[in-house]
Amino acid sequence: MRSARPVGLLLSAVAVVLWAYGMTRWQPLTEPLGPWSERLPGNNAYWARDLRFMAIMAVSLGLMLAGRGHLRWGGPAVVLGGCWIAADVTIDRADPMGSDATVLLAAAGCGVLGVVTAMLLWWERRTPPPREPGTPPTRERAAGRRVLTGAACVAAVLTLVASGIESPTDREPELNQGALVTAALLVILAVGAALAAAPARTGVRVGLAVGLTVVCLLGVGLVRAAAPGERLLPETALGAVLLTGVTLLAWDWPGGRPVWWHHAVAAVLALVGPVVFIVATAIPMMIILPIGAALTALAGNSPINAADSDLLVSLVGLLAGLGMAVLLARPSVEDRQQLR
Repeated sequence: MRSARPVGLLLSAVAVVLWAYGMTRWQPLTEPLGPWSERLPGNNAYWARDLRFMAIMAVSLGLMLAGRGHLRWGGPAVVLGGCWIAADVTIDRADPMGSDATVLLAAAGCGVLGVVTAMLLWWERRTPPPREPGTPPTRERAAGRRVLTGAACVAAVLTLVASGIESPTDREPELNQGALVTAALLVILAVGAALAAAPARTGVRVGLAVGLTVVCLLGVGLVRAAAPGERLLPETALGAVLLTGVTLLAWDWPGGRPVWWHHAVAAVLALVGPVVFIVATAIPMMIILPIGAALTALAGNSPINAADSDLLVSLVGLLAGLGMAVLLARPSVEDRQQLR
């Protein structure tokens, strides 16, 4: 897909601005007023951190889309995301806030993104892919399609996490704004990556992509409209629609039409898989690997009340998305036959 590069870079830049805004405008809202034990925050208190981390993940996913799934873009994109998380914790410790800080962080982040992009473009020109234009798809193209489909799966599961994120009070209007914007960005990334993974960009697939985007954006709004604690059912439905749509866009259509029973199996996996992976990841993270608590301490923020847990839901979503990618990132019929 020729537009994959500009679209991916544009979405990465939007994610950078979203990250900067979350750091300077939303994060201060989650900071407690004092260190007293009776005022320690509760579950999901640092929702702004999770929204920022998902924005950082969106930066990496956008770069993968811009690189059309090639390893030379995917590897640096993952490294950039890890380094950005470390930088985020350091910046969070400095407690930046205000319009000036927002502009400064957004400009610095876009500058870093520009430098990384320039380096990747230079590297790509120095080492062109080993095939001539117009030749049949090679093994590299097949691998790129799998990477793009996997990126779409990760973005889709992160959409569920972003759309359903909560706070101890669930009264902050900024929480709804941040969840809606972050989830919308991830929906567009998921659909864009899936369309880029398609063997051909036909009018039918483009129409399907537009329809899927509209339906899922409405679904995100419905999830946020549901009362806290009652969002599981609409979240599950949103995940099933988005992930099934990803397979319809990205997978091969032998003879010009989908293999419907393959997509039926994918729909079942999309309905059950995200919830299973999220629960299977969240429980060990709460009990054995308190990563959220460690990052809270490194950022100089107050610890979560002992009766609650400091769960990093963005990381849970990432791991669950990778689990779904293992199941669904199989765009060719041959890939899916390996599961038998």
